[in-house]
Amino acid sequence: MRPITESSIRGSFVNCSKGEAKRLGVPRDLDEQPWDDLDFLGWRDPGAPERGYLIAERDDGGLVGIALRAAPGAARGFTARSMCSLCLTTHTSGGVALMTARRTGEAGRLGNTVGQYLCTDLACSLYIRGRKQPVMGADFEETLSVDERAARARANVTAFIGKVLE
Repeated sequence: MRPITESSIRGSFVNCSKGEAKRLGVPRDLDEQPWDDLDFLGWRDPGAPERGYLIAERDDGGLVGIALRAAPGAARGFTARSMCSLCLTTHTSGGVALMTARRTGEAGRLGNTVGQYLCTDLACSLYIRGRKQPVMGADFEETLSVDERAARARANVTAFIGKVLE
């Protein structure tokens, strides 16, 4: 992913108002992000922990941003495992959460949402490349290369965004 600015982040959101985009908490460390290792930029809002944000590049080079809300979940057992639907990384004990995104257009105004199970820290790209390890336990062995896993994650992000835009 190419480096992006705060203003381009705020202008990319498709499922929230301009006022909401203006007020959301953008990461303070944009200059320090590992851009070459990111397939998309994802973060949780430190001021509102139930909120998360995902920014992806479109095929035309533009950006699309999705505002997310983490569903409140019951604490799971220490040995229970869940899998992120974007990067297919497995986590224990709260490392995956159901994140919902308000749909765009009339459907969104009616309150319709789309949900997916995602890494709670939205660091899928770093898990794929081995730059971050899930808490407790090793990942399942895959025969796909890192590039193939990254391409799969990008396709999954594109499909998720497509559902939000429907």
